[in-house]
Amino acid sequence: MLLRTLLAWLRGEPRVCSMVRIPSETEEDMRRPERERERLVSERIALENRIENLLCLHGIAGFKPRLKKAAERLDDLRSFAGAPLPPMLQEELHRLMTRHRMLSEQLREIEAAREQAAMAAEPDCAVQQIQMLARLVGLGLATASGLTREVFCRSFADRRAIAGFVGLTGTPFNSGGSEREQGISKNGNPRVRRILLQLAWRWLRFQPDSALSCWFVERTGGAKGRIRKIMVVALARKLLVALWRYVETGEVPAGARLAAA
Repeated sequence: MLLRTLLAWLRGEPRVCSMVRIPSETEEDMRRPERERERLVSERIALENRIENLLCLHGIAGFKPRLKKAAERLDDLRSFAGAPLPPMLQEELHRLMTRHRMLSEQLREIEAAREQAAMAAEPDCAVQQIQMLARLVGLGLATASGLTREVFCRSFADRRAIAGFVGLTGTPFNSGGSEREQGISKNGNPRVRRILLQLAWRWLRFQPDSALSCWFVERTGGAKGRIRKIMVVALARKLLVALWRYVETGEVPAGARLAAA
């Protein structure tokens, strides 16, 4: 059966099956910095939460581990009773701060390498797409790099294909007389969905006069809560398609502002 299917596809019958495009080793390797950065950010936040919880047990609040002299301030901290912190707790906090500092240094290295790659004198196709996206107000270099490496470096037939790849397509249920929507499929890349949802909220803030933001405001009608969360998913899908057309054809999303050169 598999052999007959393959022969039919080779004869040019398009609907007999679909072929998956396997990314090259170079393409997969270029995605690693952004994925590593995401893991490092999660680890750093976990360390900060751990430090905050340990200090909260002794009535200490407002300590910021990201400050340059945060490690030096540990010895000066006092509990709610005015006593210095226990020695074992001090040692654990210093170890946590050492790991926090190492994570911060690694994040800075990845971000510096990303900026250097985006400013290449002879950019390749992917870098050109990153530069195009970064010119839109509200899109930072991290978002532009993530979308390009994970999505826009691939080829898609149409808007349905790219939305299905990310997992932002609907899943209607229709059985007999029962019809209802079950939400988005979530079969695609969860990392890209997180980026798009964060970008959708930023888009409403930094691009309020764009056609997509006006569409969102008109549909929500000033409502709050659940309806906004539902509609922002629809906005993320529309924004994904608009950005895909932008990097493919150069068509700027309607009403969007570009950063000054």
